[in-house]
Amino acid sequence: MAFLKIGKYSIHYEWEGSQGEAMAFINGLTQSTTLWAVYREKLVAQGYCVLTYDMLGQGESSKPVLGIGFEDHANCFIRLLDHLGITKCHIAGISFGGTVALKTAILYPERVETLIPMSTFAEMTPQLEHLGSAFYFAITQAGFPLVQRLLLPMNVSSEWLARNKDVLPELVRRGYATNDPYAIQNLIESFAHFKSFTSELEKIICPTLILNGEFDYLTPRVCHEVLRRGIRNSRLMIIPRGYHAFTLENPDLVVRVINGFVRTVKEGKWQGDQSVWLASEDPVSEVLACRIVGDHMRAIPIPTGAAQEPLQEWVVPLEGMVLNEIQVPFP
Repeated sequence: MAFLKIGKYSIHYEWEGSQGEAMAFINGLTQSTTLWAVYREKLVAQGYCVLTYDMLGQGESSKPVLGIGFEDHANCFIRLLDHLGITKCHIAGISFGGTVALKTAILYPERVETLIPMSTFAEMTPQLEHLGSAFYFAITQAGFPLVQRLLLPMNVSSEWLARNKDVLPELVRRGYATNDPYAIQNLIESFAHFKSFTSELEKIICPTLILNGEFDYLTPRVCHEVLRRGIRNSRLMIIPRGYHAFTLENPDLVVRVINGFVRTVKEGKWQGDQSVWLASEDPVSEVLACRIVGDHMRAIPIPTGAAQEPLQEWVVPLEGMVLNEIQVPFP
């Protein structure tokens, strides 16, 4: 277990891999480095060096820490990169951490090789504002257990909850032990003082793959549409049947999507054309994703029966992860 001292605070981090491209993951609101374990294992095996860490107020890092905003978290992240001698890396962040990742790409564009914002936002919709206020009221009036009970069914599917029914009590208790209520309260207060930075998205110049779960209730597609339109060198990919925490439910698919994206960029085949894609439901499918034609802001039907209009497919073979766009009928 490694720590970086920044003034009177300590940041806990995990750095794995002996050589290769550096990839960093930034936690969601109540996450810790432990939830990225499978990502570290799989990506290190594929030749990456992987950095995961707890932001101030999370996990094993210093807490409670008051008065820390999104820009402060971005600055701490850069301090961590400096400490490890990482001049440039691939950055993925989910939810709260996705906003930190976006801020990092705006403030420190020279440090970001590629960007993968997931289940996140650059401006708060009225719905998200009301949810943020509700969470703040819940934690101040009733405590963290209520916030956790509200977030759990919003983050994952009924299928995941059913599969993990027997271990959920232990997971909930572990959440009580690793999350400081005052620190989480401070993180939630970041929403109360949040200012839209949509106008700054044009400063993000690196290749950007935006990921959004099909059934994400907390940060629905309208939040990611803002990102897609604001970041010129971007694509939006929808994870089918995914909820807010799709990284927890389908790591095999997400690892393949991330790896395919990075490989495509490194091979000079990336096209940041602000297009919209639907990932395969099968993580080992030959076809990684299909381009969406039509109004992707509506519910997405899966065509069946006779061949429909030709769609472009994002073909990323498991061996080589090479991107080719071809015109084929969608069965």
